[in-house]
Amino acid sequence: MSPPRFKLFFTVPRSSLEMCKQAVFSAGAGTYAAGKYSEVCFETPGSGQFLSGQGAKPAVGEVGKIERVEEVKVEVLCVGRDVMRAAVEKLKKSHPYEDPAYEVYAMEDV
Repeated sequence: MSPPRFKLFFTVPRSSLEMCKQAVFSAGAGTYAAGKYSEVCFETPGSGQFLSGQGAKPAVGEVGKIERVEEVKVEVLCVGRDVMRAAVEKLKKSHPYEDPAYEVYAMEDV
């Protein structure tokens, strides 16, 4: 039986894109075909917004004001639960935001 597969999605300001990608790749994310391909991902440019509240320490913008940031959404495959958890942990440590936006989905082999 093959290991479980997960898809990790995260958004990041373009200025921190390469640093965050290298962090998740170093955990083994983005590896396909038993290692024949590595550092594989898909990127989509976009715009994010947030309103930071009392007690927040935003990396960009000011507390109490809506901030719009040019960001990139990254999609990357994680083969194995351990790889997925390590990739998320490394993403959290490398991302410039206090609470990075990310999602993880289990994938089915059909």
